Order: sequence, then C-alpha cells, then structure tokens
Amino acid sequence: MHVTLNLAMRHLLRLTLTIAVLGLTAVPLEAAAAAPSAGTTPSQTQTSPSTSAPSADAGISLQETTDAEARLASHAADLAPWPGNPFSRNSFWNSPLNAHAPVRANSQAYVAELMRQVHDYHPWFNTTSYSVPVYVVGPSQRTRQVKLDTWGPDLQHAFDAVPIPRSARPAVGTDQSLSIWQPSTNRLWDFWLMRRVKGKWHARWGGEMDDVSSNPGYFTHAGATANWGATATGLPLLGGLVTFADLQRGYINHALAMALVETQRADWTWPAQRTDGNVFSKGVRTPIPEGMRFRLDPKLDIAKLNLPPIDAMLAKAAQKYGIVVRDKAGAVVLYGQDPVGKANPWPAAFDNLYPNNVLALFPWSHLQALKSTTSCCWAR
Repeated sequence: MHVTLNLAMRHLLRLTLTIAVLGLTAVPLEAAAAAPSAGTTPSQTQTSPSTSAPSADAGISLQETTDAEARLASHAADLAPWPGNPFSRNSFWNSPLNAHAPVRANSQAYVAELMRQVHDYHPWFNTTSYSVPVYVVGPSQRTRQVKLDTWGPDLQHAFDAVPIPRSARPAVGTDQSLSIWQPSTNRLWDFWLMRRVKGKWHARWGGEMDDVSSNPGYFTHAGATANWGATATGLPLLGGLVTFADLQRGYINHALAMALVETQRADWTWPAQRTDGNVFSKGVRTPIPEGMRFRLDPKLDIAKLNLPPIDAMLAKAAQKYGIVVRDKAGAVVLYGQDPVGKANPWPAAFDNLYPNNVLALFPWSHLQALKSTTSCCWAR
C-alpha cells in the first residue's frame, strides 16, 4: 500500500515539526538501540563494526552549517572536486539491474520482514550523524599517519601515510566513520572509530582500497588481515551513499545502502563480506541476511505514486539499481553524505520535514528480494 502526500498532510507535518522545534512535545523518532560492536582481543583482528542507533534527533539537522565551520573544513587542505561515482562502472553499485533479475522464491517473506521493521522501528535518513563525511582530496594533500588501535600490521601499513586534511572530522556518533578519497592516486581509505588523541589520528579499524575506479565495490585485500572495511558487512562507506552530487543533478545513478535493526545471525549474502547479524524479536521466521539486495518491482509506475521529490529519487534508484543491506542501526536507515563543514542541503531536500514522516511514503511493500549467494558462518 502506498500513501499520497497531499497538501493537507504537508501542512500537518510542518505544524508537527514547528511544535517540536519550539519544544512543546517530543516528536520524531524513537529508535531502538542497535547491537553493540563485536569486541577485539590482541589475538584477533577486528570483526564487524556495527552502526549504533541514531538518537531521536539524529540524521537530519534543522540548522545549516555556519560559514565559519565551512572555512575551517577547507583550511590547509587540498580538496578536489567530486570525480563521479566510485568503483567500477560494472560494479553492483553502479550497474543497472536487469529487469528480469531472478527474485528469491520467498521474496514476499523477506519483504514482509522488512515491512515489520519499517513499522516497528521506523525509517530514517542519516546525514549529520552516523553517516559518512567524505573528503575528496587532491594530489598535494599532506599525508598523516593514522594509528591503528588493534593488531593488523598490513592495515597499519596502509594507514601510515593517509592524505587527510587537518580539519577533517569523523561522523558524530559512536561509529565515528570517515572516508578519504584521492582520485589522483586512485585510492580510498575508510575508518571506523576515527578520532584524534593528543593531536594524532587513531582508528580502531577500516580499510584501504587501490584502483578504486576498477574495483568491484568491496575491499579485496588478502594478507595478515583480510576483513577490511568500516561497516558491518565490510562494504565501503561510499557504497550506496546518496551524495551532494546526486542532489545537484536531481537523480541517483547508483544503488542505495540500507541498515536494518535486525539481520540474520552468522549468515550473509553477496556482496556482503561478513555480518554482525542478530535477531532478538520473537517469531521472526525469515530473517534478512546482511548483503541482501532489494529492488522495486520494475513494473511499478513510480510517477503515478505522487511521491515527494526525495522519495521519488530514492524509489527510481531502488528500481534501477537496487538497495543493499549494508549494516545494522537503530532504525531502517538510508544514508546521505554528511555535510560536515559545508552548508547542509538535507533539510531542504526533505521539505523541512522529519525523514521518518517522508520515508513512510516510500513504496516499501513493492520491493523484491533478489537471489544471491549465501555464505556462513561469521564467528563473533
């Protein structure tokens, strides 16, 4: 079932938002807490960092970044223009789905489980916290060491000279994610639990990717450690991120990344490389594995749904490229580029409404679960 956002409803949602901002009532989202991240011992490499729950006001900020913050973000940095989509044109992130891509026989059961989570935990759109600040840097950006706070000699080597601007800031939230992309060297660095300690950069885990423009869309390193990446699935932070470039052009030309509250334990499905799955609700017969790809029914006429513009953009991308379950969170989450240090375009994109209200109109029930290879078992 889909719902049309008519004029009266828009006025009602704006009124709700105004009341909330004035502090007269608590509104928008009460997200359940996500499962804690897997621990690390000296004998282990990091397993699967998880995305924690956004707070009630997480995701979209209603205030734009100040000019002073914007100047700070560009200070002493060699920043480069957005170069286009990362990864190979043939990667699952960038390749349009075949209209006849095989659908799982029990697709309806998976969609029903997704709908349950949308109903129980609500949808959300992470931007100003628990999302991804992306720094696209030029060839002259000074490099700095990022100290790895756990065992991983090969990953430490990859972090020894990272072209990170002095003013870089990780995402707000307990994951403290950050991504650095240097097109001139065709390299990408992802970080989890990124922070400064006495002026020095530290991270708990992450990954480094060479030959980004020809990469299949996930970390392929094999060595002393082989589980690189700053997400629960090991998929890159840039994968499926809705970017400022997407907003500016008015359409999304890649797949979307999604996080769920509950995912299947131990098993995952391609393109995920691992999982931190866990199901805690009773009676869940068809848990969704991390890595599962959903897409909107190719026969669905999105134009006839009269969706808000941002929902229509997301729906068209979900229909053409699909949605990949990338992580866990405290709600059913999609991701927008973190505007740290820049003017925040997301409130306007959502018509200054709370994301959960707008995303409630997304045609979730028309999704289909696509076939993929399942792997087992991730030790946690």
